[in-house]
Amino acid sequence: MDRMLYVAMTGAKETLQAQAVNNHNLANASTTGFRAELSAFQSRAVDGSGYASRVYATNASTGWNNQSGALLSTGRDLDIAINGDGWIAVQAPDGKEAYTRAGDLQIDSNGNLTTGTGHPVIGDGGPINVPPYTSIFFARDGSISIVAQGQTPDTTATVERIKLVKPADTDVVRGEDGLFRMKDGSDAPSDATVAIGSGTLESSNVNTADAMVTMIELARHFEMQVKAIRTAEENGAAAAQIMRVG
Repeated sequence: MDRMLYVAMTGAKETLQAQAVNNHNLANASTTGFRAELSAFQSRAVDGSGYASRVYATNASTGWNNQSGALLSTGRDLDIAINGDGWIAVQAPDGKEAYTRAGDLQIDSNGNLTTGTGHPVIGDGGPINVPPYTSIFFARDGSISIVAQGQTPDTTATVERIKLVKPADTDVVRGEDGLFRMKDGSDAPSDATVAIGSGTLESSNVNTADAMVTMIELARHFEMQVKAIRTAEENGAAAAQIMRVG
């Protein structure tokens, strides 16, 4: 009876973890540039002395979905999206370099260029600061040009160039904060082949329909495992009753 309980218990526990991952993806179905996390179930034998007769279920992250989201036209001057592969370099809360696909940029009261979540955008010379302007334009290579306040529309100046990188997917790891970093802790080099488009945003790559179906499937799996636990309990009680009668 303990074998049945152990398998059902671990299955229920890991199903809840899988449900948490799926629900997190579903909650970010409308988050700009979001990359869905992937997870999978595996069977694993229980380590220890004795005969290998116990196997339990585990759910582990298998990486993230590297498919690009849809490009949505916004017409907003500060919205950018990467065409194809690549990342926008930003400064993480710990001061180190990290990467994102979210191009919903903003300029704070100090002129610092940040993402919608407040991470400073990094250029060739560090975090980017934009002087007061009347218009702003992002070129395909990430260069930022402005018409400074008090200047005529035909007078433009290049302020900085956003650092765009393109490391291999296998070289980056996803953080709990949603930012990506190099596995070895280094900074990825700039890549001139990465191109951006202005006035557009990349949507989340979460497939809402698939996530909803997965949520229902996991809920049914959990119910089945809880039912198995209850059945094991009932069988144990019946066996004990038989032993008392004997």
